[in-house]
Amino acid sequence: MPAKISVRDLDFTGKTVFLRVDFNVPLEGGQVADSSRLQAALPTIELILAKGGALVLGSHLGRPGGKRVKELGMAPVAAKLSELLASQIASAEDCIGPEVEQQARELEAGQVLLLENLRFHPGETANDPRFADGLARLADLYVNDAFGTVHRDHASVVGICSRMPVAAAGLLLEKELLCLSRLLSKPERPFIALIGGAKVSGKVELLSNLLSKVDALLIGGAMSYTLLRGRGVATGDSPVEEDRVLFAGELLQTVRRTDVKFRLPSDHTIIPAGQFDSRPTHTPGESIPEGMAGVDIGPRTVQDYCKEIGLAKTILWNGPMGIFENPSFDAGTRAVGTAIAESTALSVVGGGDTVTAVGKFHLERGMDHLSTGGGAALELLSGKPLPGVEALTEKP
Repeated sequence: MPAKISVRDLDFTGKTVFLRVDFNVPLEGGQVADSSRLQAALPTIELILAKGGALVLGSHLGRPGGKRVKELGMAPVAAKLSELLASQIASAEDCIGPEVEQQARELEAGQVLLLENLRFHPGETANDPRFADGLARLADLYVNDAFGTVHRDHASVVGICSRMPVAAAGLLLEKELLCLSRLLSKPERPFIALIGGAKVSGKVELLSNLLSKVDALLIGGAMSYTLLRGRGVATGDSPVEEDRVLFAGELLQTVRRTDVKFRLPSDHTIIPAGQFDSRPTHTPGESIPEGMAGVDIGPRTVQDYCKEIGLAKTILWNGPMGIFENPSFDAGTRAVGTAIAESTALSVVGGGDTVTAVGKFHLERGMDHLSTGGGAALELLSGKPLPGVEALTEKP
């Protein structure tokens, strides 16, 4: 990946900066329920302000579908950000147009203007040139610190870059790229990946790419049932992606030609299908009886996976091992998460559900890096280019 201009490299004295941030945060009762994404952007915000710049912040929130949705307005975000910065920030009622341009022109050094939800305009997700032009008129320089959006070909992520004299990477974006790229370049070995979650379909490229990178690949979550079915194992009434069973068989054939330890659950935590309030039991082996459905990896699998974690020097964790949201089915996810947190290995956690699980079990301090962008992290680890990174200005 070519080196990109960094926010550290620029002089912001007398300049207004368009900073693309990822403030796509959960709201409850009209307030920000989790401010971790706002806090993650603070180092870049504070650096630009300290270097004499003024800021125009742009972000999306939810999926309004190109329409103005009152419940997805940025007002709660502005209130929380003002609290975190201990300074009142200004809010715009839109994100392009003469009135917003006037607000941006009147900004003085150290002041911040938060735009309204970028996705209220269909031109954002369509990367409409006119919308990108409107955003570019708001500032002198561009910085992207929204790692969670760099896999999207959107106006505020890609289109605006060619319309600005410089498009630089923010501190958070740099950190994300450094940590995740390190996994793919020169990881300390043994390097293991724990991959879970609901579907194989969203992780086809990731699994294929990791086979050439890792020493061990440990699979959990509902996606394991599709892979087990590809090996001819009975999975009862567990969720299986029937259109991915063939791929599963092909992947397992590929695995046999590698030296990678590819581990599927050797036992399962199960319940009668659909009866989520019932008491779970465990299978004696890898097959699941008819009428029963898997909800977590079993105790023997937990023991095996934790042993592998204890031997590792580098760990990637993407995807829970089961339905961790239900306390009756969270043992597998809790156990592997705790083992990773207690390990001395470099640990990188990616994926929204996985980060949520880390928070639920209060394991944050034991992890070296919690990625803020699930989709972007998956794209990068799958070996795909990131349009929002490619659009940034290369270092001379």
